[in-house]
Amino acid sequence: MTDALPSAVFSDVDGTLLDKDHRVSPRTVAAAHMLEERGIPLVLVSARMPEALVEIRRTLGNVGPVVCYGGAYVLDGDGAELLSRPIGIGCALEVRDFVACEAPDVCCMAYGYHAWVTSDRSDPRVRREEKIVGVTSTEGEIEEHFSERGLHKLLLVGESASIERVERVVGAAFPSLTVVRSSPILCEVMDGQVSKAEGIEAVCRHLGVDAADAAAFGDGRNDVAMFDAVGESWAMANAPAEVRAAATRVTWLDNEHDGLAEAVFSFV
Repeated sequence: MTDALPSAVFSDVDGTLLDKDHRVSPRTVAAAHMLEERGIPLVLVSARMPEALVEIRRTLGNVGPVVCYGGAYVLDGDGAELLSRPIGIGCALEVRDFVACEAPDVCCMAYGYHAWVTSDRSDPRVRREEKIVGVTSTEGEIEEHFSERGLHKLLLVGESASIERVERVVGAAFPSLTVVRSSPILCEVMDGQVSKAEGIEAVCRHLGVDAADAAAFGDGRNDVAMFDAVGESWAMANAPAEVRAAATRVTWLDNEHDGLAEAVFSFV
């Protein structure tokens, strides 16, 4: 990527676009409007489900494509599928049962397409997630709500030590899957081909732009593949050292102080 304006800007959501209270700041809204005025698409790239991005996109005035479930489900501005990489229902059930046996203290949630299923909505970890994303889960079992077309993600939630361990043991037991922590207390389980990088590539094909001319912002370990897919990558100042080291640039402010917005204003 040269000093020219980026062909598109891809942004992680939690810890990057949003502040610690999971809100969009006025300065970030202004940066999104500036990108729109310059004709530069702003594309949200998140582990969240589509419905958990609706209010954020409304606040930003964002109407283009969106990358959900860490790249497993990509939609255009009209909600049509650009990419879908689900986990087979049988495999998802195996993972659920394995986690229940190996890490009974970890909460396992299932997401697919536009559905979010939890076995116990009264679990404080489920309540916390519902409050953060502004979406209500459906209580039930995976096999009751997902068909043979499968689901896109299992989210494992627990204490940091348990999540570090479960990432390791689930990854070893299911090498055909992508198993990655998205925060100290969250671990995402998806089809093995899934990555934010593939999601970005699908969007770039749809938009007719070159990913090598795009920029991306992120703060987590699951953003590193996204960094490799674009010409200019920005790690947030609040990102772990290993994530900052993987990016071409680091914002000089964190997500609490409009780090993404100030970086955007510096290049537009």
